[in-house]
Amino acid sequence: MLSKFHKSQKGFTLIELMIVVVIIGILAALAIPRFMRSTTKAKMSEARQLLKQIYTMQHAFRQENDVYTLNGTTASAAAPNAFATIGVEIGAAARYSYAMVAAANTFTCTATADLDDDATVDTWTIDDTGTLTHTIDDSVN
Repeated sequence: MLSKFHKSQKGFTLIELMIVVVIIGILAALAIPRFMRSTTKAKMSEARQLLKQIYTMQHAFRQENDVYTLNGTTASAAAPNAFATIGVEIGAAARYSYAMVAAANTFTCTATADLDDDATVDTWTIDDTGTLTHTIDDSVN
């Protein structure tokens, strides 16, 4: 009677549950790094957008004043109004810091941020010709 009672019980065995846990673990190990890379790439859109805005506003400033401005200026969430001269404000939630090097006829603006808390710092650069360069990619690590 006792053996018949055990055969009629329904449910999962410990081995079946362990196999399911292992499969979920493997799927998570494959999905989490891809998700982290995707979120890092999404964060990079801030740098691209603001650098293009800085480029446009620097050219507008030069049209009026015959020179570029903000040489040696650094803007970030801590200093959101550092680029106010050209009409660019850095938001309070900005991930990147923006540094400007300018002369009368040229400028270069660099955006840097550590997007995923590792040793690599993501770096974007735009110059007076409008060339946007991703010099160090933090999403590949």
